[in-house]
Amino acid sequence: MSERTTSSNWALGIVQALELGGVDCRMIFPELGLDYAALEDPDARFPQDDMTRLWQRAVALSGNPAIGLNMAKVVRPASFHVVGYALMSSRTLKEGLTRLVRFQRIIAEGADLSFRSTPHGYELLLAIHGDRLPPARQSAEASLAYALAFCRWMTGKPILPQQILFQGEPPADLQPFQQVFQAPLKFNAAHYALLFDRADIEMLLPTANEALAQLHDRFAGEYLARFSESRVTHLARQVLCRLLPQGEPKREAVAQALHLSQRTLQRRLQEEGTSFQQLLDDTRRELAEQYLAQPNLALLEVAYLLGFADPSNFFRAFRRWFDITPGEYRTRL
Repeated sequence: MSERTTSSNWALGIVQALELGGVDCRMIFPELGLDYAALEDPDARFPQDDMTRLWQRAVALSGNPAIGLNMAKVVRPASFHVVGYALMSSRTLKEGLTRLVRFQRIIAEGADLSFRSTPHGYELLLAIHGDRLPPARQSAEASLAYALAFCRWMTGKPILPQQILFQGEPPADLQPFQQVFQAPLKFNAAHYALLFDRADIEMLLPTANEALAQLHDRFAGEYLARFSESRVTHLARQVLCRLLPQGEPKREAVAQALHLSQRTLQRRLQEEGTSFQQLLDDTRRELAEQYLAQPNLALLEVAYLLGFADPSNFFRAFRRWFDITPGEYRTRL
């Protein structure tokens, strides 16, 4: 099974945040079997589970469960790899955050981002996945703190979000969270998210540069293509997204689109820890969330866009995924 990985750029940001909190990473890297020198190699990547162990060890050594929030103090575009520069040259934060979602896997594969318009503004949603170890909550807290600090740094404005959502119980000490986010905090939420005002996200960036934005897009696209070549899961997901509106895609059609035999496709997916059926189900679930966030799409249309010939199959699948009906889910949104 191929492991999810984190770029050395993001790992270096984490290390700087931990060192600010008094943790000696030069000492604990060898303990965890990690190469400290690789932090300086822009092409190096660290397994996701090793990053989880690093967070756990740092919390144990520092006695500070909120140490992830230090990420807000180490803002620099390079932490986001080439994506940081693409963000800076974007016209608005809206354009920048859309780029961040598109190229996010370059920074870290353990995180999934989505960015959407809401009736009251915009929402940047974050999901963190582990491989064999459940992800550390500090990883998600660090990502939210960094994303907000980066937005403030790019705009030169003290952006105050409408609300910050966290999964899990509230911490014993809320003060560090209030200090970093300066916004209402909601715990035990369905997902991690930053909720922004429309005006903040649509304001022009002082660093906007269309020509540079296109150049950075090309660099990021090329890097992602090189990086994804070995990941059949990623390529197969793209094919599924394309084929779903025409009905439920067959494994044969996906294998053909990837110039692979069905057997090779199944074997490669297995090596990456999934199967064709599992990938189809996951892709439909992710797309269902995106489609239901678009109020102009009727539930019937969503069912057909997800390749369900019979809408009742969509309703059954949705209840299995989320424990509620699509209508109830949309009402909650």
